[in-house]
Amino acid sequence: MTAEMHPQRWGTPDAATVLPDSALGLVDLAFGLQDSPAVTGATPPRIALDESLLDGLRAIVGDAHVLVDDATRTLRTRGKSTPDLLRARAGDLTDAPDAVVRPSGHDEVATLLAWATEHRVAVVPFGGGTCVTGGLAARRDGFAGLVSLDLVRMKRLLDVDMVSMTATLEPGLRGPEAEALLAGHGLTLGHYPQSFEHASIGGFAATRSSGQSSAGYGRFDAMVVALTAATPTGTMTVGSSPANAAGPDLRQLLLGSEGAFGVITSVTVRVRRAPAETSYEGWRWPSFAAGSDAMRTLAQAGLLPTVIRLSDESETAINLADPAAIGGSGDGCLMITGYEGTAAQVASRRAEVTTVLTELGGVPLGAEPGEKWSHGRFGAPYLRDALLDHGVLVETLETATFWSRRERLYADVKAALTSSLGEGSLVLCHVSHVYETGCSLYFTVAARQGDDPIAQWQVAKAAASDAMIAAGATITHHHAVGTDHRPWFAREIGEVGVRVLRAVKAELDPAGILNPGVLIP
Repeated sequence: MTAEMHPQRWGTPDAATVLPDSALGLVDLAFGLQDSPAVTGATPPRIALDESLLDGLRAIVGDAHVLVDDATRTLRTRGKSTPDLLRARAGDLTDAPDAVVRPSGHDEVATLLAWATEHRVAVVPFGGGTCVTGGLAARRDGFAGLVSLDLVRMKRLLDVDMVSMTATLEPGLRGPEAEALLAGHGLTLGHYPQSFEHASIGGFAATRSSGQSSAGYGRFDAMVVALTAATPTGTMTVGSSPANAAGPDLRQLLLGSEGAFGVITSVTVRVRRAPAETSYEGWRWPSFAAGSDAMRTLAQAGLLPTVIRLSDESETAINLADPAAIGGSGDGCLMITGYEGTAAQVASRRAEVTTVLTELGGVPLGAEPGEKWSHGRFGAPYLRDALLDHGVLVETLETATFWSRRERLYADVKAALTSSLGEGSLVLCHVSHVYETGCSLYFTVAARQGDDPIAQWQVAKAAASDAMIAAGATITHHHAVGTDHRPWFAREIGEVGVRVLRAVKAELDPAGILNPGVLIP
């Protein structure tokens, strides 16, 4: 079974980042060092479910798979946003489930949802627990109790079609587990979000995840050709062909639904041959605008590499992705490009990209910056933990817009964050994902923690979210809605859109037991 993440930190303790003395000195200079010890020994609230209801759960999945001990309940409390971690570090476990229930397959999930509807028990589907938008903190009021529907036992590779190049996976598979199973057939999914090491296939689908290699492999929702979900009113199986004109695409109704419409119990995804060669490199640009224009040129010419990302001047200078090098990596803006495929494919695409980037004014930096990024690509959340330990508030948010609106969105969100967090705060940004028509901007902020750091972040988050909506951008590109984004999500989709989502919820989950309070405005 996959190692559990620490209840008050990202990831596993053996991978924790320790800031070197050089970085500590810079952090002290910028923010002042404070010790922020976490509360130990906190316990979840008393279990609300009575013994007869627990017996009902045991009858469905077996005694061994209904867990009510404090340690397991604690591990299934909330996700991994900075506010989630700050609450956990303060000993606040008020959102802990009453029980953690681990079904073995679709039929047990369906039976459990029917039972929960009958007994008015709220159900929160749980994959890897990496959510950063409050999507695992469901509303409890009006329910007899709340259970965490842990999909950890559902981690099989159900089918591989080497002719059609598809694979069917269960939702509990973590990213590395899925890749290992596919590698046994010489295949890869190629989906590598920053949460890859701990997030699950079901979570990728339920949040419409986008990976760091999406320029080459596509977003996760574009990879899904079929899926099955258990809902309180029945089973939905959608996707009988690679494409169709049979009405609206119901796959997309469930993709991004965050467990509010049903529990995804299997997905059939497009897969690729495992690459024979991978290669990463760095480029220097004189400005964020110049580098962004170069990305747009590549995207619109159909010449994107597998990986492409661009840090603004501040992120390039601070270099938060490398704790050993915090404090400076030169002037300008750093772009990372990566290539995967056969040796011939890698050589051909790199040559084409190099020609375009050179003509546009980019300066090649060789393989070292790209290789450093590749080796540390999943490490940033550990760095956040290390900074939280020293009293530095660190959090991220992301958005996306059309190319013509990029500069305004970047300036407005950065100004909103800087103004709300106050003097001495840092606001960093990179272009994380690129399309022919636009891009995603991913912001990281750092500031000295105030007396109430959760409220401090909520003010900044609201200011940034208001700026996104005012600029005509999306409230989230790949972090999903959860509870944190719901007010702005309603503004983004409008009154009719809200009514549509509520109607779908009423049809598939009339008792409202699935992840109550999440997604639906």
